[in-house]
Amino acid sequence: MAAEQTTTQVQPAKPQAEKQTNCLACNKPIRKLKRYYRDGKFYCNKKCWKTFIAKSKEEAQK
Repeated sequence: MAAEQTTTQVQPAKPQAEKQTNCLACNKPIRKLKRYYRDGKFYCNKKCWKTFIAKSKEEAQK
């Protein structure tokens, strides 16, 4: 029985990514039925996505 014992190595826990609950542009809560997904992020709608892109381009130019 002693020969059959296996040593278990404890693996460090991976940090879990936080679930996105608010729109990045307007900070409204995102509902499951009405959401817009682009580039790995969720937005309220297409208008908020375009607003977020415009803001990020403007900040990048400064």
